Amino acid sequence: MDRLKRSIVLLFIASAALALVPVARAGALKQDEVDKIVAAGKAEAESRVMEHLDILSNRIGPRLTSSDNLRNACEWARDRFASYGLEATIEPWGEFPVGFNRGPWFGRVVEPEGKALQFITASWSAGTQGVVRGKAVLAPINDEEFAKVKDRVKGAWVVSPTATRDRRPTPEFARGLAKRLEEAGAAGIVKPAWVNDLIITDGNQRVSWDALPTMPTVRLVKKQFDEVAGWLKEDKPVVLEFDIRNYFKKGPITLSNVVADLKGTDKADEYVILGGHIDSWDGATGATDNGTGVATTIEAARILMKAGVKPRRTIRFMLWSGEEQGLLGSRAYVKAHPELMPKISAVLVHDMGTNYLSSLAGTEAMQSDLRTALAPLVGLDARYPFEVRKVNGLSGGGSDHASFLSANVPGLFWGQSGKAVYNKTHHTQFDTYDAVVPEYQRHSALVAALGAYGIADLDNPLSREKLRAPGMQAGNRRLLGIQLEELNVVEVMDDGVAAKAGMRDGDIIIKIDGAKLVDRLELTTAIQKGERKKTIVVLRDGKEIELTVEWPAASKKANDAEKK
Repeated sequence: MDRLKRSIVLLFIASAALALVPVARAGALKQDEVDKIVAAGKAEAESRVMEHLDILSNRIGPRLTSSDNLRNACEWARDRFASYGLEATIEPWGEFPVGFNRGPWFGRVVEPEGKALQFITASWSAGTQGVVRGKAVLAPINDEEFAKVKDRVKGAWVVSPTATRDRRPTPEFARGLAKRLEEAGAAGIVKPAWVNDLIITDGNQRVSWDALPTMPTVRLVKKQFDEVAGWLKEDKPVVLEFDIRNYFKKGPITLSNVVADLKGTDKADEYVILGGHIDSWDGATGATDNGTGVATTIEAARILMKAGVKPRRTIRFMLWSGEEQGLLGSRAYVKAHPELMPKISAVLVHDMGTNYLSSLAGTEAMQSDLRTALAPLVGLDARYPFEVRKVNGLSGGGSDHASFLSANVPGLFWGQSGKAVYNKTHHTQFDTYDAVVPEYQRHSALVAALGAYGIADLDNPLSREKLRAPGMQAGNRRLLGIQLEELNVVEVMDDGVAAKAGMRDGDIIIKIDGAKLVDRLELTTAIQKGERKKTIVVLRDGKEIELTVEWPAASKKANDAEKK
């Protein structure tokens, strides 16, 4: 056989052999690895997602930023990631000058009729020195009333008038009332919860060891508050008793994020980040905000390691802290690692409670890649449908994906569906383990694992073309872009509409569009209704200052739709 014929025969044999080998379609996922992930995730007897949540919320408990529980939770999460074979570390991002740990609390009416009280105090606020019993006094609303009750305030629990519409203190008087009551020797202040039977937990972490709070402020459920205030209006003698174990810890308190890596193969220096925030408020145990997101992140890691898959990009599992105080941990991470931002294909954040992960939204330019990456989720379980949604631009909202969006990184927030009512547990006393739906958690962990793997295994990173719709604000914590304690502005975020309007830390918001505000609920209602341009009056250094805030149309609409 001459050389030409031999070459032709060899070429034919080689071509025939290649024809027998299945060739993956460009961009398609490796089906054998997808099958392994599904098998590992659907092995219900092996699922550990509710075990993760039980340890986090029931054994460790609430995880307020700066608390001992948060440190314990970060160490536990790092060790659990490592137990599955991942490279896991705790990465410090900053410090608080004072730590806060909440112990047990109890309160009751002694007179006129004995009953337990349902209440909470703000985080980083004073407790009592043991059991403190005292008469109740209705708070004054002006200097004249204060002069009349000053002698009766010592040792008394002063019941705030803020929720009764016929008794409104001026903003100036209200601002200085707590200090005047403290100087007069009051046992503490009693105020109403924000909404009916929901007690929202908040608090101002900016406390100094040299000037710690000393007088407790109690928030009663609305029904009980109205009853106590009603007795006082009828001139009935009322005696209250509280035992509140709040403890401060001298800092500096080191604060950290948890980072764990499943190393990629040929694109190992690129990343897909999957995560949620590990801190919580401490009025309950932080089960749905955000123990659920932490548990599904850890379980997704277990599933992927159990399946033994090899994604092309590194999947980085991240649990941020300081989220509730303004996305502090994720913002610090973005700032500390500018070199990584161009290498991150996507950040996937689970932070909306226990309902199952049911959608992911992406821009027009992302659609083809997202539909390829997330194809295994469509039809995964008929009980839990999944869709890939198209949006004109990504919205920051109020969770850690917003920190990455501000650095032009595709920050994606899982949509969720189901029977749970998130607003019932979000930051309230009902945020406990029993509010979580186990079958949703198991399914969501599998969805998170498949989603992270699918995006990590694409040929190319997700597109950043037209990432934000015109006018959308990057990194807003709330619609105004501020942190509040009552109506006091404790932080104005650099990229919010409030900052652009000239609002400052320390301002007190007293009016919106001419209407006086009594509490934060009225503020929230006022900014969420009506036109996107509003006049806000703040009290600054004793002077009323008028500011004009205006949301771009797309931003106002997007933020109004945010639930977190």
